[in-house]
Amino acid sequence: MISNMTKKPDIIIVDNNRTFRQGLIFLVTIDNVGTVIGKASNGEEFLELLSHLKPDLVLMDINMPQMDGIEATKKALEIMPDLKIIAFTMFGEEEYYYKMMELGVKGFILKSSGIDELEKAIQDVIKGESYFSEELLKKIIINFDRKTTNKSIENIGINDLEMEVMKHICQGCTHDEIAQKLSISLLTVKSHQSNLLEKIGRTYIPFSNQTNKIMN
Repeated sequence: MISNMTKKPDIIIVDNNRTFRQGLIFLVTIDNVGTVIGKASNGEEFLELLSHLKPDLVLMDINMPQMDGIEATKKALEIMPDLKIIAFTMFGEEEYYYKMMELGVKGFILKSSGIDELEKAIQDVIKGESYFSEELLKKIIINFDRKTTNKSIENIGINDLEMEVMKHICQGCTHDEIAQKLSISLLTVKSHQSNLLEKIGRTYIPFSNQTNKIMN
């Protein structure tokens, strides 16, 4: 649980599933990981909230009607470039992950994740770090590894240490375990992870020259 000495982030929750949305509100509130200041069922409702609310963080569903999380994120970051966003996602939505990464989103978490992982994601993203669900990361990298050859891996610029990190992720190692096995810091592991995801994303979905990348 986040320390009482630390200011709890003001959070807006955006998800089109009412039951899931209410469950998130309950978890965030009861475990004292943040203060929910608004909720929305789609991107349009969220942008309306953003016209008069100033959240520290948004928990954003990706696949929604009327306006999805990708478009809502793009418009929100044009209004508030420093806004922190964590994307809630499901397996099989890889194309959406890369589009959100291209916009500058730093946090990705599975909808099936528990409160402990949600709290960790919120803490890391609020601090300006990246957070990617380890289960989700493993699936993306395994799928990438199956579809590529050693030559194509070299062509996209994955270096030796990144390869080692990728192998350990595929073996199911946690960030802490990878740091220990490779004798590097946890921050270095996360940095290599972010680099891997960016390179993999460039391979499958080239970044558009028309898109302004919004970085922290």
